[in-house]
Amino acid sequence: MVVLVSATHALIQILGTVALLLWGLHMVRTGIVRGFGAQLRTLIGRSVSNRVKAMLAGIGVTMVVQSSTATALIVSSFASSGLIKAAPALAVMLGADVGTTLVAQILSFDLSLLSPILILTGVVMHKTLERTLYRQIGRSTIGLGLMLLSLKIIVATSEPMRDSPVLASVFTSLSDEPLIALLLAALLTWMAHSSLAVVLLVMSFASTGMVSISLALTMVLGANLGGVLPPIMATMNEGVLARRVTFGNAAFKVISVIVCLPLVEFLPGLLEQLEGSAIRQVVNFHTAFNLMIALVFIFLVPVAAKISERLIPLQDGIDAPEHPRFLDTTAIDTPAVALNCAAREALRMGEYVETMMRGVITVIQETDKKKTVELKEMDNLVDRLYEDIKLYVTKISRQEVDEPESQRIAEILSFATNLEHIGDIIENLLDMAAKKDKKQLRFSDEGLAEISKLHAKVAANLTLAMTVFMSGDIAVAHQLVKQKRVINAFERRVTERHMQRLSQGRRESIETSALHMDMLRDLRRIHSHITAVAYPVLDAAGELKKSRLKKGA
Repeated sequence: MVVLVSATHALIQILGTVALLLWGLHMVRTGIVRGFGAQLRTLIGRSVSNRVKAMLAGIGVTMVVQSSTATALIVSSFASSGLIKAAPALAVMLGADVGTTLVAQILSFDLSLLSPILILTGVVMHKTLERTLYRQIGRSTIGLGLMLLSLKIIVATSEPMRDSPVLASVFTSLSDEPLIALLLAALLTWMAHSSLAVVLLVMSFASTGMVSISLALTMVLGANLGGVLPPIMATMNEGVLARRVTFGNAAFKVISVIVCLPLVEFLPGLLEQLEGSAIRQVVNFHTAFNLMIALVFIFLVPVAAKISERLIPLQDGIDAPEHPRFLDTTAIDTPAVALNCAAREALRMGEYVETMMRGVITVIQETDKKKTVELKEMDNLVDRLYEDIKLYVTKISRQEVDEPESQRIAEILSFATNLEHIGDIIENLLDMAAKKDKKQLRFSDEGLAEISKLHAKVAANLTLAMTVFMSGDIAVAHQLVKQKRVINAFERRVTERHMQRLSQGRRESIETSALHMDMLRDLRRIHSHITAVAYPVLDAAGELKKSRLKKGA
């Protein structure tokens, strides 16, 4: 009974320590991704010219972030955006799986003496340094120290569990049922979202004799199998191109596990000849398994890519405009990259608004019911993109962002909000055009020409606003603000001319007066939203006073 209580207490402590291991791993990954995410993504993007380079990039990036899942999500996001083809993406994934085994190799050595030093160093860096990069390095250092500490605790705590008859019976049963052991390890890996953590846990159990080497090797295969599940689940809604990468990598693992599982019982003797330590046998098998997968399938990735294209074909609507094209969810942990994604999506939203702006004058000038329906559907699309961008930028703002990034968040939200308002006003103009058609009204030639001219000026400044948003050019921003006075003056002049036509008793002017004035007003409102794009840029540059532009602006 004493042994059972001791083992139960140890099991509870191990579960808590495993949670500490996962948290340490999360801190390392988060710190590296936030501090160096842009550089790592660039490295992957520049290393896909051939399969070998792609695989080496996968190894390097995964060793740094200590997560093949993180690498998989980056690669799949590139594939989804069309920035990388399936074959090199699969090569990167082969390298990522090798990279995570090399991390396990390093952590298999007794580095517990470094744990307090790393934790102390990390805390000092994170608390005393102001620069975001150094704080993220400190975060990663703390995480690495916690990982080493948790591994030491797991090994020390699992000692009493060897004497538990209940656990001995459980592990003996698993040894006799390798398929169940395989699936159990795969399930644990999926729940932990980390094959590295499960392999380290199995390695610790094997070092104390809690599990046999054969069972440990089987569970390592299960960890490798379960490691493909998180990327698959994460990319289910990311489109066909992303799924081809994750499912292709999963196929490599499944085939290899099926081939290797029957051979597990013959491997312990061979591994013992290389190194006698149980820890080294487990980690060496983990590395050899993934290395063999990489060496075999690196030559087959072009074939695998073609097979994936046949099995997972492009579907109608997969590139439908209502789906965000640039909002890469894997980039949120790297604010600089994520903000660039949000800006590109906002610019895409602006292109739809620009299309609406060009189309509305056609509907005003001549009856086109089909065009009206198309433009109204486009406004619904603009509304959906606005919600997606707003939600995405909100997630970015929850990360640790510096002052320039915070300003860029404000600029993106302001730009997207103004675009959404412009879309709503254009929809109102479409309703007025439909009303004119329904009542069979006709603008005077002069009145229609004035509306068309004002529209042309506003549309040209919309293009100017998009330039300001993307470039942040202060001179162009000043030019856009000056256009507000020009547009307001022009609107006043054409309003006076319309009033003159009313005083002359012009029938067309009298019948369409309300519509004419409302259209002029709405075009001016659109221009106010266009001009508003310039103010965040000027404010960030210190070019604004509280109530007006600085003199000379």
